[in-house]
Amino acid sequence: MTDDTEGAEPLDHAEPTVLITGATSGVGRATALALAHRGARLVLACRSEQRTRPVLDELRGLSPHGDATFLPLDLGDFDSVRACADAFLASGRPLHVLVNNAGVAGVRGLTASGFELAFGVNHMGHFLLSRLLLPRLRESSPARVVTVSSESHYQADGIPWELVRRPTRSFTGMREYAVSKLANVLFTQELARPTRASAVTAAALHPGIVASDIWRRVPRPVRPLITWFMLSPEDGARTPVWCATASEPTTMSGGFFDRCAPRRPSAAATAELGAELWGRSEAWTNAWM
Repeated sequence: MTDDTEGAEPLDHAEPTVLITGATSGVGRATALALAHRGARLVLACRSEQRTRPVLDELRGLSPHGDATFLPLDLGDFDSVRACADAFLASGRPLHVLVNNAGVAGVRGLTASGFELAFGVNHMGHFLLSRLLLPRLRESSPARVVTVSSESHYQADGIPWELVRRPTRSFTGMREYAVSKLANVLFTQELARPTRASAVTAAALHPGIVASDIWRRVPRPVRPLITWFMLSPEDGARTPVWCATASEPTTMSGGFFDRCAPRRPSAAATAELGAELWGRSEAWTNAWM
């Protein structure tokens, strides 16, 4: 990936600390490498240390300091999310950018914490992680939360509350994926409200349709049809890198972005639905103690 993302600049701090989820491959890996080139110290929160190790080695080989560490994280398991956040907070490190990148698509089932698999990983895990790290983000301000959503969120006309705590119903899991990506947009809009995240800006984005491991569980007969004309992970990383580094982030807080530019989100992404999602998500995560 070339280092010429339009509008991208060095981050707000001289040696910013960035925590990114799901950086073992695809858009997450490409985003981590691009941010390291801009001087970031990386914390990679991923499920497998073995799969993360090659990326850590790449990052540590970069100048100026090659600072990269691993934290175990399973977004489908609230206990794992809390342990990851606790470990980061105990380190005493600042947190200038949180990139909620990890995700699954075309999956079926329930998470360990009892949510439809796409909704539980893509939204609920990141919701809890962001909430737990928000005090550190505020302390480190100016800070940003960048959440990788998708234009698939336009395909969801709302959130079926009666289904998000049941196993996936559709064969491909793509209907549920769209709901989880709408939740990402709603979460970002709510997080951007001044009463929730003072001095912390939030952005959601569509990285493009990228050929990455997110599609690994799509049923084999369907997978080639989905991935045939997709972007490379390096191209897909352009918009998340831009959201993490663009100047004047306060003017973009709460927005949805595509190709490094604002894009109007779905009409379903209303303030009323966002408030309800936040309230329900807060109650669900608080109940899991």
